[in-house]
Amino acid sequence: MTIEILPARLANQIAAGEVVERPASVVKELIENSLDAGATSIKVDIEKGGAKRIRISDNGKGIVKDELTLALSRHATSKIKNLSDLEAIGSLGFRGEALASISSVARLTLTSKPTSQENAWQACAQGRDMDVVIQPAAHSDGTTIDVVDLFFNTPARRKFLRTEKTEFNHIEEVLKRIALARFDVAFTLTHNGKTIRQYRIANSDAQKDRRVAQVCGQAFIDHAVKIDCQHDGLELSGWLAQPSYSRNQNDMCYSYVNGRMMRDKLINHAIRQSYQELLTNESYPAFVLFLVLDAKEVDVNVHPAKHEVRFHQGRYVHDFIYSVCHQALIPPIQEQALDDNIDHFASHQGSSLSTATQAIAQAYQQSREYVSQLQQADQQTEQAPKSVNYRPINRAGISALAGENYQRLMTPINLPDEVTEVAAEREVEQSSVQVANSPLHFVAPDYALFVMAGQPRLLSLLKLYCLLQQEKIARQWSTGLTSQPLLLPIKLSLPPDNHQFVEQHQEELNQLGIVCHILDKQSIQIRQYPALLRNQDVSNSFEHLITLCLANAKEQALSDSDWQHIMARVIAEKKRNEFDEQQVQWLYQQTLELKGDEINQVLLLNSVEVDLTSAIQALE
Repeated sequence: MTIEILPARLANQIAAGEVVERPASVVKELIENSLDAGATSIKVDIEKGGAKRIRISDNGKGIVKDELTLALSRHATSKIKNLSDLEAIGSLGFRGEALASISSVARLTLTSKPTSQENAWQACAQGRDMDVVIQPAAHSDGTTIDVVDLFFNTPARRKFLRTEKTEFNHIEEVLKRIALARFDVAFTLTHNGKTIRQYRIANSDAQKDRRVAQVCGQAFIDHAVKIDCQHDGLELSGWLAQPSYSRNQNDMCYSYVNGRMMRDKLINHAIRQSYQELLTNESYPAFVLFLVLDAKEVDVNVHPAKHEVRFHQGRYVHDFIYSVCHQALIPPIQEQALDDNIDHFASHQGSSLSTATQAIAQAYQQSREYVSQLQQADQQTEQAPKSVNYRPINRAGISALAGENYQRLMTPINLPDEVTEVAAEREVEQSSVQVANSPLHFVAPDYALFVMAGQPRLLSLLKLYCLLQQEKIARQWSTGLTSQPLLLPIKLSLPPDNHQFVEQHQEELNQLGIVCHILDKQSIQIRQYPALLRNQDVSNSFEHLITLCLANAKEQALSDSDWQHIMARVIAEKKRNEFDEQQVQWLYQQTLELKGDEINQVLLLNSVEVDLTSAIQALE
């Protein structure tokens, strides 16, 4: 079998398999060409669901006579010239395949008149030989493309078309999506001579709301939260329906990247995740959202139909979308609940209020405490942000608050406790006393030997570290441990005993800095986590903490000191096998300040006759 170059007609028909899936694909490609030409008015005429005729007229720039034939050639475009243009595509079309592919499977007539040209000219191309015939025509400024008998020369493709009504519904959906993206353009859609849709130019906010209501329904606008957030080169704006306006199918999910309509998995996942604790698995959110970013930060040339894109910083974009949407959804719920119940909650906590209302009020209170602690941190360290601006949540400030919260989450924070520990370690580094000359010998990985009152002592570094952490926790207990919001809330499935324990001890967990929400009888969602555990895996450390709590609760009810000790153990066990000589030196200095009872807790041996190696092995 020999290798041959495919004929141009066959190559275009193969390409048409990707570009022209159905009549709606033709409408999409031609409208995008009109938009790229600067049209402000586009009329779409459809006959028999698009199988018989698709006629699109616009008032754009038009095509000069000498380029009409070239416009119907494959890979001919005016939108990119070189590789640098491909790396920052600002137009909707750029491959130059649409007109050639359409003309290969239909009878296409292209009529155009630029403003600078006195007369209009028409190019006709038949599907079989694709010979282009140029002739004069009567036409106003702009372009009209008439596509007749789609798939007339490819019966195998034509038989896969659905009913007239189904194909027109797909065309109508395409026009809806494009109309939402371009408020500055008027659209008219007719079917078999009857006007079906008409969208006028929308310049004001009220007019934009009306166009969105035309597409999504007035109920969507009534239940939608309007957002507009900018951060570090990213901008997210649009309408986000509250959970009360959920859908049984994903028929109202409209997302756009730089004006290009998308069905991108990353975007949909971020939006869906922001609704995670607010909707059931059988419900779908409704939204119209526009993401704008530098064209160089997104690759639109990754899907044949351009339905998906690839972001250079995908995780960053995902987290930005999630954070803005999540913060926009939560405040209206908090505001309504707080207005009705916050005063009642103060005097009747846990009695007549529902679990959901209590969780909302607790989360609100935790957020105020968190901001207060951040402000204290600002005063103790220059590395922390200079100031933290906080204002009560309200509907009018949803978008601004979302941006502030996202920026706060992306900013590293040095907390007071850590500042103290870092300062202590720096003092050790600057100390003139070296480990080799000190009365302390490090026995890797978790022990140290030193002499006290003329007798050797074996020190458990883990126990000592745990004791110091417990003292630190005890000092903060009255105000609660510092908690940090998780950028992405974590959902956990727990065994029945663990789930019941979490449900019964929400107040104590909040005291530890753990804010969680009960989703159902098996699952919870962790929204905030203690700053002291920020370097640990949330899922593993939380499950370990609950396991320790259950083991201690079997003997007796947990006291405040029990909670503090368990928390300290979880923190300390992360340090197992991680001590180095500088940390050991610092811990030894802390030992010198311990009292008698505390010393007995951390000293394992006080007899020189006991073999050190055997003792360590026995302890392990």
